[in-house]
Order: sequence, then C-alpha cells, then structure tokens
Amino acid sequence: MNVEFAGPGSGTAPLTWGQRAIWETIERTAPDDHYFNFGRIVRVPSGVSVEEAADALARLIERHGSLRTLLDDGAQRLHEKGRLPLLVHEGADPEAVMAGLEATRFDYEHEWPLRVALITEGDAVTHLVLVFCHLAADGLGAEVAVRDLRVLLLGRAPRTPAPQPLDLARWQSGPDGRRAAAKAAGHWAAEHARMPSTMFPVRVAEPAGPPIWRALLHSPALNLAVRAVAAGHAVSTSTVLLSAVAKLAGRATTAVLPIVANRFRRDTIGLVSTLSQEGLFTVDVDRPFEELLRSAAPAALQAYRSAYHDPADRAAVVAAESERRGEPVHPNCCFNDMRFTDPGPEPCTGAELDRALEESTLTWPMSQDKLNCRFCVHVGPEGVSLTADTRYLPKPAMERYLLDLESMLVEAARP
Repeated sequence: MNVEFAGPGSGTAPLTWGQRAIWETIERTAPDDHYFNFGRIVRVPSGVSVEEAADALARLIERHGSLRTLLDDGAQRLHEKGRLPLLVHEGADPEAVMAGLEATRFDYEHEWPLRVALITEGDAVTHLVLVFCHLAADGLGAEVAVRDLRVLLLGRAPRTPAPQPLDLARWQSGPDGRRAAAKAAGHWAAEHARMPSTMFPVRVAEPAGPPIWRALLHSPALNLAVRAVAAGHAVSTSTVLLSAVAKLAGRATTAVLPIVANRFRRDTIGLVSTLSQEGLFTVDVDRPFEELLRSAAPAALQAYRSAYHDPADRAAVVAAESERRGEPVHPNCCFNDMRFTDPGPEPCTGAELDRALEESTLTWPMSQDKLNCRFCVHVGPEGVSLTADTRYLPKPAMERYLLDLESMLVEAARP
C-alpha cells in the first residue's frame, strides 16, 4: 500500500546548518549510520480506518516539506508529489515493528525520509509507527510532526502554516544569517585556541569485539542527586550533568560538544527539520565540583549559543587550529541531553539517596563497528548512557566512568 501526496512547493536549496552538520556525521559513521534513525509510536483514536490513517499521513507529508525532500548532489530538493510505502501489520508489537524499521540505513537520495507502518486490529488502526531519517528531523522536529499528525487523525487541520527548511536555508545564506554565523565562529575560534587537541588521544586497548559499545546506567539515585544539586546551586539539571561529565573526562581543561536544539527563533519552533547541532563547552575542571558549577552556567550558555553555527565556518576554524598545532584538533567528546523537559530542581534527603542507590542497574544495550565520536554521554528517560570506542575507553573504564558519575553526584547532593 502507498500513501499518495501532493504538497505545495518544490525546488532546491543548500542544506541548512543543522542538515549539513548531521550529514557530515552520517558520512563519518557509514555504513553504520542506521545508528541515527529514530522512531515514534502514535496511538490512534478509536475507529480510525486504514484509509483515514493514510489520508492523515498524506496531509502531514504535504504540510512539512522535509518529509518530501531528498538529498541531491549535496543540496536538498523538495518534491511536490510522490508515493510513500505504507506497511500494515495485523496485531503486531509496535516496539518490534519500530526496531525493524530503524535497523536499516536510509537511501538519502532515493528513499523518502520517513518510514511508516500501521498496526491494526480488524478494520481499525491502533498505532502508527514512524521512523525518521535524521536529515529530515531531530527529536523535537519529530515531536512537531507527531503533534500535527494527532490533529490530522481527528479530522482537523493544524491552525497555522508550517515553516519550511528551504526558507531557513535561504535565510542562513543571506546577510542576517551570515552575521549570526560570524558571531558563533568567533566563539569557536577563541575556545579552540585554549582547548586540548582531543579528550581521548591514546589508543589503550584492542576493541571489545565491535569497537563501539554502549553502557546504560539506570539510576534513580543519580536522578534525585542531579535535581538536588541543581536546587542547591541555582542551575539547570542539564548544566549539572554537563559539568559532571566534563569533570570526569580526565583532563584539566575539558572540551565537550553538547548537542543543542537550536529552536529559539520564531521561524524554527514549529519546523520539522534537523536543527540540533554541537556547541563547544570548554571549562577548567581541576577544582572542587561545587566551585566548578559556579562558572559552568555562563560557559554552558555560551556553548548553547555557539551551536547555531555554519559548519563550514567551524571547519575552517578547526583546520586553522590543527595546522597551527601540527595535529588534528577535535574533542571527540559529546553530551546529548535528550529529555524533552527539565524535571527541575528538587532537594532530597540522604535516606532517599541511599534507598535509591539500591535500584541502580548497568546494562550493555548496543554495539557496532563505526561511530563518528569516541565518547558520547546521552541522557534520556531510561537513564544515562555512555557510547564509546573501546580502543580508547575499554568496557571496564566505561562502567567505572558511569558509576563514578553516579557517586560524585550523589555525594554532591547529600545535605
């Protein structure tokens, strides 16, 4: 079955800054770039038929140009019309269906950047499974698409027109965009002059099977501690986590690349596209954690602002600094807070921390051959994970890092 769509507009434009950033990352990770595919499961209102669900999907693709855009010789080409394959599964497990759709890399030049399956019971659709290509959407962009899809499934239309990636690409290429890019480039240049060449410079071991592994720490105690430290120091929980990750990364001056949403402009709030980019957070960590937090907040704010940058400007900064030092310069150290909301500051007691520590678990949910980074901490609803190259950080060191992160934050949170 296919979804037929015919949306307004067509044309070609350069990739936006966010699209170019993720495309460079995809190229460095291929052929394991299915790593960047991600999905959403949408519960469908009762009584929606397959035909009605297909119509809602068509309206969604017509509304958001990124969902009918393909890569074309390094640019993005918006297509007016097309057909999207639609899989139908009777009584299947939505999570299993989503995992299957995520497991294969996208064909960026020929495959629409959205995969969809319907889960049915009899004549009714119970769930829609969406899997996004990261060139078309980031996490918050996918949430915009899901929100609009829910409205369309009710037979209504979203109230306002959707902003389009082609318009953003043209703004970024214009004079206002170039001024914003120049300001961000200044931050990248200044921080590159003082940061270490890389955070993990030495290959210390043979790979543990596939070189790339992920360790996941599920820790209610860490969650309590982060909120308590945030309350005690008047900072966000994300700043607490970013500072703690930097503190334990093993260098006196630490450089971390936090992934930033970049949805602060009015014309990007409702945009289905990839806007997330790396900022640059550089901080001197050779001091007590409580003292570090006092300077981390303004440094984090500068890092978040620097994330809205032209990747070409960043590449020029990196090339110049690498030439000056006579060696490649790249932190190879990332931080991605994937939570959609900050739970906020909240004090806790020592007894609460002790009870919560008994519930901590550590698992190894993923391994693969290639990744664009040597060290990346993700924060999500399931816990805090570390994905690393075991040639530079072996599995025992990965486990120790996460447990040390938990221990440091718990001790910092004790009254």
